[in-house]
Amino acid sequence: DLTVAEVRLMEYLARESRLQNALDKIKDNYDFIFIDCPPALNLLTVNALCAADSVIIPMQCEYFALEGLTLLIETVDQLASAVNSKLKIEGILRTMFDNRNRLSTDVSDELKKNFGDLVYETIIPRNVRLAEAPSYGKPAMYYDKSSVGSKAYLSLAAEIISKANK
Repeated sequence: DLTVAEVRLMEYLARESRLQNALDKIKDNYDFIFIDCPPALNLLTVNALCAADSVIIPMQCEYFALEGLTLLIETVDQLASAVNSKLKIEGILRTMFDNRNRLSTDVSDELKKNFGDLVYETIIPRNVRLAEAPSYGKPAMYYDKSSVGSKAYLSLAAEIISKANK
């Protein structure tokens, strides 16, 4: 469905602002609107970045993800300069964290060192229940609200709300 949507977007003028135009009609009805994007910089992601006020970057605690982070930050900066002056990085979320793996800890430390307060305190662990939930067609919270992963996402929600209220 996403591939079809992207192909259809190519037919429109000002295609990078289609989502922004749609959200402008409803945004005052919500405190937060989250747009989950694919891990690629395609037309759908560009639409989301043009519509967004800020970006939460989920960062898998692995080496190659760390390398890609710099490119993503440059892209956000370029889009902020070119088409969406309000766009900023809200935070970096460490995901798929495995505390048994030294690499996860090293990448996490590197993120904290280089990005400081942009890195959320909440860490989303590698968790089987989180991985299973989509195969049952359910969000993790409905699949197993008592799992470590679900509790981590609840903690993240509280942290996001807390930062927004400052």
